[in-house]
Amino acid sequence: MKIKEIIVVEGRDDTTAIKRSVDADTIETNGSAVGDAVIEQIRLAQETRGVIIFTDPDFPGEKIRKLVAEQVPGCKHAFLAKPDARPKNGRGIGVEHASKEAIRNALKDVKEEMADTDPVILKSDLLTAGLIGGPKAKDRRERLGVLLKIGYTNGKQLEKRLHMFKITREAFAQAIEEIVREEQQND
Repeated sequence: MKIKEIIVVEGRDDTTAIKRSVDADTIETNGSAVGDAVIEQIRLAQETRGVIIFTDPDFPGEKIRKLVAEQVPGCKHAFLAKPDARPKNGRGIGVEHASKEAIRNALKDVKEEMADTDPVILKSDLLTAGLIGGPKAKDRRERLGVLLKIGYTNGKQLEKRLHMFKITREAFAQAIEEIVREEQQND
C-alpha cells in the first residue's frame, strides 16, 4: 500500500511501524514540543504532497495533532483506537505498538478536515445521546470515536471534531444506535 501524503508521527519507533506496514514517508515531531523548523517542514509537505497526522491515541498525541492542525490547515487525520495501540504486555500506548493491519486500516479510513460550514450536530444532540454529562459518557465517546473513525475526544472537543470531519446526522445516529444496541446486549 503506497501513501502519497507525508505522515506526521511522534517519533522514530512510529516511523518504523509505519514503514513496516505501508510504503510512505514520515516527518517526526520528536515529542509534543514541536519546533518551528518541524512546522515549516510540515507546511512544505502539505503544499507539495499533503499531510496525514497520525499520532498516538493519548493526551500528548492529541496535543500534537491539535497544534499541527492549527499551524498547518487542511491536514488529513488517521486515528488508532486505544486497544489497537497497546502492546501485548499492556504497558504504554502508541502507533509503534499497532499491528500492520491496524495501521493500514487507520490509513484507509483517513478523515479530511473541513471548515467554514455550520455544525450539523449540536451540543444538545451530544447531551441527548449521553455523550456528555452522564455516567457512561466517556465510554460512549470512546466507542463513538471508533465507530466513526475520528478517534477519542473529551466532551468539550467532541462537537468540534464531529464538525471538523463533517460527520453527517445519519452517520452520527447510526453510531449512537449501535452503541445503545451494544449496551443493551451487555446488560
